[in-house]
Amino acid sequence: MSQKLRIGIIGCGGIANGKHLPSLKSISEVEMVAFCDIIEKRAQEAAKNYGIEKAAVYTDYRKLLEDKSIDVVHVLTPNRTHSIITVDALEAGKHVMCEKPMAINAAEAKKMLDAAKCTGKKLTIGYQNRHRADSLYVKNEVDSGTIGEIYYAKATAIRRRAVPTWGVFLNEYEQGGGPLVDIGTHALDLTMWCMNNYKPKFCVGTTYKKLGDKFPTGNAWGDWKKEDFTVEDSAFGFIVMENGATIYLESSWALNILDPREAVTTLCGTEGGIDMVGGVRINGIHGGRQYVMTPDFGAGGVDFYAGDSGFNDPSKREANLWIDAVINDKDPFVLPEQAYAVSRILDGIYQSARTGEPVYFNK
Repeated sequence: MSQKLRIGIIGCGGIANGKHLPSLKSISEVEMVAFCDIIEKRAQEAAKNYGIEKAAVYTDYRKLLEDKSIDVVHVLTPNRTHSIITVDALEAGKHVMCEKPMAINAAEAKKMLDAAKCTGKKLTIGYQNRHRADSLYVKNEVDSGTIGEIYYAKATAIRRRAVPTWGVFLNEYEQGGGPLVDIGTHALDLTMWCMNNYKPKFCVGTTYKKLGDKFPTGNAWGDWKKEDFTVEDSAFGFIVMENGATIYLESSWALNILDPREAVTTLCGTEGGIDMVGGVRINGIHGGRQYVMTPDFGAGGVDFYAGDSGFNDPSKREANLWIDAVINDKDPFVLPEQAYAVSRILDGIYQSARTGEPVYFNK
């Protein structure tokens, strides 16, 4: 490219500063030229720390989208606005990276998918857990046929007492839900990606708010205000895919359990199994005997130098691959069709929890 890719940031809160902005700053082919947030000070701070000299600052994202020189937009706002801003950005001729979950519900996610297809612009969703070393290893083993046909999987995102008390995480109107859409979405995406199976047949779901009103909370980030907690504290789903495979999804911010694990998967196939308990474990039968193999992810580079291509950090790997897809006209690592399938299932679990009935996806 003769010029750097010009990026506009919409939403300058925690996920922007903790993930996207540092990762984009490390890529020489891009420059962040515009920042938008409803709190102007946050946009100003982001522009100062990560933007080019005299980077533009906005409080109305539509003003940012009017800048025809911007190539890419990162949508890093609360879930309710994901679809609205993304569709507007795509229709304004921008490629879009949107944070997870894709949207507040499946209908809004479908609007994003349709807009990407209609405009021909690239759209991806921020599922960075695919980019972890253990996730990539598991995916490679599955694709290599190590565990055969996968017919049972478990997607796990379980916290014991780690409710996020900042921002709008506890606000159902802004977020659409609690741990299911916050961390359960990561576990489900990781599981479906490893299985390469995006065709759900039906699901049954339950949600609970059993600990959200109990004080003191013992929470990792302190107590919350009772009236602010308007989402579930745990949610569970049983999903049957069109090919007969089963996925069990478990998610919680607060649950009386001693085995918390977040954004991990368990996959059981005809030739073996693989899970992410204490790292990665592969089990199967060899020579008529049961075996367990545990690859070592602690190995580094040569003495005194481990190397850093930007791909050792999941957030940097995500950003690098996304920018490469835009510059070299490749498919994004996370396809919008895949993220939409995740959104359909999350929506189905919530619907089933409300009605007490299974949700069929092809009716």
